[in-house]
Amino acid sequence: MSQAPTSQAPADPATFSCQACGACCAYSAEWPRFSTEDDADIARIPVSYVDDPAGRMRCEGERCSALDGRIGERVACKVYAVRPEVCRTCEPGDPECLIARRHHGLPV
Repeated sequence: MSQAPTSQAPADPATFSCQACGACCAYSAEWPRFSTEDDADIARIPVSYVDDPAGRMRCEGERCSALDGRIGERVACKVYAVRPEVCRTCEPGDPECLIARRHHGLPV
């Protein structure tokens, strides 16, 4: 006998922990783009993490090279104090967060 699929209640964004997620930092190589940073802001980011020709953070596939750890378990940003503005404005539960979490199969 087959069972009907169970519906899962939506996750509460208030419970999302960026340090246990990291999905937004591994969603798209196009996402960690510099948009409002001036040259001085970009110069504070270690050059090994900057993709100058593309105007963004260097990525390994879709994942930002400054992201350390395992998506959905425990992560940290190696350049947190000098991260780009787009990274600073991403908030737990905002539309970008939810898109990235879905992409990685994390609860939303």
